[in-house]
Amino acid sequence: MEPGAGDGAPHYNDNNAHRRPGDMSATSERDAEKEAARIDPVLKRLWKQGDWDPETVLPAMLALGYEELRTGPKGGHLGGQLDVRPMESRFETDHYVTPEGTRIGLRVHEDACVTAFVQKSNYSVSVNGPYMETGCFSPPFAH
Repeated sequence: MEPGAGDGAPHYNDNNAHRRPGDMSATSERDAEKEAARIDPVLKRLWKQGDWDPETVLPAMLALGYEELRTGPKGGHLGGQLDVRPMESRFETDHYVTPEGTRIGLRVHEDACVTAFVQKSNYSVSVNGPYMETGCFSPPFAH
């Protein structure tokens, strides 16, 4: 069995490498923590007001001075560091549902992100390194 191999399946670590965030330098992590501290009170306010839709969250994040992420036709990065999206759909019982709410990904440095969400039940702000295939957002479970 591989060390740290979750359920013990062969090649678990290789097969799940895309699900682990990258490493952050200490400096990048400190910078990401500073940005997380700026975002947290805004999301707390929106959550308390019941405003968790992307159309409300995006302008609130832009008001902090972030620039919305722009990509080219082939997915190349054209500028900006802020990605605001609806919550990801998930399978429940016999169909997919998309919960109300918003996910936020902020690329602070090449190796550091702030990842957050706000929804009816709660909100959260955390820092992490980028994911191999999905940038600041944790990849879906199926691959």
